[in-house]
Amino acid sequence: MSVSFYGIPNCDTVKKARTWLDANGVAYDFHDYKKEGADPARLAKWAEAVGWEKLLNRAGTTFRKLDEADKIDIDEAKALRLMAAHPSVIKRPVVEYRGGVLVGFKAEEWAGALL
Repeated sequence: MSVSFYGIPNCDTVKKARTWLDANGVAYDFHDYKKEGADPARLAKWAEAVGWEKLLNRAGTTFRKLDEADKIDIDEAKALRLMAAHPSVIKRPVVEYRGGVLVGFKAEEWAGALL
């Protein structure tokens, strides 16, 4: 199985997830948000699959540094615009696989979906 893997290379969680994929023999194509950006259509597809609330990383530094107006009254449309404009506010990593979308790294969840 080959999956599409989205994240930022220096993110610790992304590093752990890549190590897990390698150790378990799961092939993947890596998409670096910092270099390649975040496609709004793909973000909308993910939001439909898992919910925009799960995709939006409110705990990270990038989100905390946003203007206060950007951090209030967030709905799906606003969240998608923020994630497209600031890919670092997307929870990492995101994996597209034949059966769906995984957000964040939990080894047991990934094993159930990818192995």
